Amino acid sequence: MSSPDADLLSTAQFSFVDCHGRKIFLRGVNLSGSSKSPLDQPSHLLSHFWETAEAGGESFIGQPLNLEDGSADEHLARLRGWGFNLLRFPVTWEALERAGPKKYDYEYMDYIVRVLVKCKQYGFRVYMDPHQDTWSRFSGGSGAPFWTLPACGIDPYHISATQAALLHSEYPLPHNADPSTFPAMIWGTNYGRLFSLTLFTLFFAGRTFAPNCIIDDMNIQDYLQSHYISAFGELADRIRQADEEEGTGLRDACIIGWDTLNEPAEGLVSWDDLNKLPMKQGTTLKKGTTPTPAQSLRLGMGQPQTVECWDFGTFGPKRTGTVDVNPKGRKVWAEIDQCNGGELPDGTHPRWGWKRDISKWPLGTCVWALHGVWDIQSGYMLQPDYFKYHPTTGIEVEFMTDFWLPHFKAYGERIRSSHPNAILFVQPPVFALPPRVDEEILKGRCAYTGHYYDGLTLITKHWNWFNADSLGVLRGKYRYPLQAVKIGEKAIRKSLMEQIAMLKDDARLISTPCSLLPSTSPHNQYPTVIGEIGTPFDMDDKHAYFESKGDYKNQEKALDASLNACDGSNNVAYTVWTYIARGHSHQWGDAWNGEDLSLWSCDDMRCTYGNGDAGDAGCGGVSNGVESGLRARAKRWSGSEKAREAERKAKSESQARLLSGGGGRSTALLESANASMLSLNTISTRGTNLVPPLPGAGDEQEQLPTAPSILPTTSETSETSTATIISPSSSSLLLSSACHDDDPFDFLTDGARAVRAFCRPRPVKVLGEVVDTRFDIGKAEFKCVIRVPPSTSITSRNGQDEITTEFFIPLVHFASHKLLENSKVRWYGDVKMKKDKTMEMDPPKEYGYRSAEEDEMEEGRAVKKRVLEGIEDREDLFDIEVKVSHGRWNIKGQTLYWSYNQNLEVEEEMVIEVKRRGGAIKVRQGGWVEVPDTASLRERKKSWLCDCTDGCIIM
Repeated sequence: MSSPDADLLSTAQFSFVDCHGRKIFLRGVNLSGSSKSPLDQPSHLLSHFWETAEAGGESFIGQPLNLEDGSADEHLARLRGWGFNLLRFPVTWEALERAGPKKYDYEYMDYIVRVLVKCKQYGFRVYMDPHQDTWSRFSGGSGAPFWTLPACGIDPYHISATQAALLHSEYPLPHNADPSTFPAMIWGTNYGRLFSLTLFTLFFAGRTFAPNCIIDDMNIQDYLQSHYISAFGELADRIRQADEEEGTGLRDACIIGWDTLNEPAEGLVSWDDLNKLPMKQGTTLKKGTTPTPAQSLRLGMGQPQTVECWDFGTFGPKRTGTVDVNPKGRKVWAEIDQCNGGELPDGTHPRWGWKRDISKWPLGTCVWALHGVWDIQSGYMLQPDYFKYHPTTGIEVEFMTDFWLPHFKAYGERIRSSHPNAILFVQPPVFALPPRVDEEILKGRCAYTGHYYDGLTLITKHWNWFNADSLGVLRGKYRYPLQAVKIGEKAIRKSLMEQIAMLKDDARLISTPCSLLPSTSPHNQYPTVIGEIGTPFDMDDKHAYFESKGDYKNQEKALDASLNACDGSNNVAYTVWTYIARGHSHQWGDAWNGEDLSLWSCDDMRCTYGNGDAGDAGCGGVSNGVESGLRARAKRWSGSEKAREAERKAKSESQARLLSGGGGRSTALLESANASMLSLNTISTRGTNLVPPLPGAGDEQEQLPTAPSILPTTSETSETSTATIISPSSSSLLLSSACHDDDPFDFLTDGARAVRAFCRPRPVKVLGEVVDTRFDIGKAEFKCVIRVPPSTSITSRNGQDEITTEFFIPLVHFASHKLLENSKVRWYGDVKMKKDKTMEMDPPKEYGYRSAEEDEMEEGRAVKKRVLEGIEDREDLFDIEVKVSHGRWNIKGQTLYWSYNQNLEVEEEMVIEVKRRGGAIKVRQGGWVEVPDTASLRERKKSWLCDCTDGCIIM
């Protein structure tokens, strides 16, 4: 067993550092965007939406993974097989405290603990993400519980009518909703509408700008923040209790830290003039109807307005005209008899329990009118710059230092009361500069986590031949916006890398000198994690789903450009948005506001069974034109509402058995997490006589015998040694369901979208400083340069084992020709095209269903294993060529271990190059083909031709 200190990562020298002093390179994914809502509650579904929320909402148990059917193991094995070692774990405030103030969902917290235990078993590092978008699901996003709306005096039923926010399920009008017409990414405009402008101002700056808003004898700012911080504090306590009582060992070994509130918004703070829209494109996206704050205030009180209408075109936002918005007298500010069914005249709420100070905060009136910002009768803005200056001192306010930083300090103190070693992730509003933070708060354990998306591609959902340096424009890099335009793929890729470099430099701004630390202390130099980065997969009107049937080449270009920007000389950590294990479909994407960024989809799975059963570990599939047993079962269930209700009840009872009642501890926490655990022993190959421990092995693990060397050990000189790996030695890898037989390549590519872009070779643990990493996916060539300072002080825990540099070498790019010949590539989409090119969607796939007859058949017998373990003595996994400037290397599974002299007299650069011996892998229907660099243009084109009728999959 490894010691706790051995598991602890440090943050120093702008890097994550392990106990040996190696730089740790973290790459991963957000698990998951589906956690924004309860199961079976996609954002486009209006039925019972409000009624369920008013009744206390539904549990989020089951998001992001199903722990009951074993599919969690398949998904985590897939993510690990892609080389990811970091997970950002979104959790919403609503999921923790949905039933009312201080009414915590402890069963959901225990479910989270069980998921985290399983993540730990797969070797993932995790940082927790208190996630929100435009405040809550009930204002068109995600995050806060429903009861925060009436607490702030909001009538939720008039949000859409007043355009205080745009809701997917109520678009364009609640009485005539058609969610399929919801414009792409328009949900982001909610940050500039009345609801978010008001709620974020109250949350961060209520004491300053809304002193009359008193509830339960405290200002609304303190009321909201105290509940928010307490809710996540309860979750941190639950994780600590699991460590102390169940021995889960989650803190530090798995959970490295906690993110701050996702993409916080300034609300109205620092707004120059409420009568005007901002001149620069920032948090307030201009798309669709775009009211000024003054117009939003009037609309909120039921006053019709003529507002500007904008669109986001090729060259950014453009004004397209005006439109009349008529709320027909409806107000977003609740009356006494309308506030969630009855706040009493004395300000007491019988359902939620608070008491409002009605002498200062009467319902039915705009809170900003109550504070003299504007006159309701005339609609005139009395103080258009009210939010720019402190109302008492008259001093200009600054959001990050005046309002965000005190919240960060209170939140961090509460989290560290349960997780003392937690790394605090500093996340300002998107593209905003982070504040200075005292080291007394950070304590040497901090990371900067900015977000970055290629905005033009994300909003237009098209990979363009030109782009723009949006971050550079916002930071004043150009005198004229036209100078920010980048033409051609080479220029675009360079620009994206420069923008990531700007975000990386922001980390230098965070910490201030501390009297407890030397001024030159490396603890003041914190790493950067790009918390969200990604690209839409439904580009060009979902062209890849039904016309090209799986051709994601444009998505691959876009995602490769973004992730390449995180490589190079930047070498920043990142977590891609997102991986949806449950609920993704070609029709509704990520099931949230029309977004479609998941790296994997069950609608993209392929299967080549003759028996029609795709196995239970995935989402179902189609095999040789025959529906899988799972999908057939899903159809039978979908035809019976009683059966669906019975299934939900059975699922709930199953969860109740695994979790103790009344919010108690799980009696079998580790057992339930281990129930369907897959082994992640990696695929092994013969290499040099250097045989390090297996990845994740503890000190007590028995070492494998040394494999015969095919590479002579080199002296520590600059001479280059070259070898080719053809034959692997014994090992094992637990993979997917029988749909993939024993083929790891099939498992890692099935259902993956643009997998070549995100499954990249990379450094993992490095002795020295990585100077540059380059990967050309078109040639399958990887190069890394490492600068090793003189006399590098690296020692192992026992003082004997050799500590090596490690790289991830993906099978996706470097698989052998023999392995590819046997791969299954047929792909059957769930989207069929009619002649009028409208989509005909098959019923949603659901996994985990078993009929009573099947249960009887399996009673008393060992249930068929969901996964295969027997990848032993494979002879055909890799065919790669490795060149190193110094030392010797060995490869086990997808990990390459490189040993070189660490006791240098002068600084030296170490270089490693990896390439595939047949050239990059290309794909066509019927098989995977190699296209060597020497191939002619005609041969290259021919390799892409296909005479299939079932459709090609091109990753």
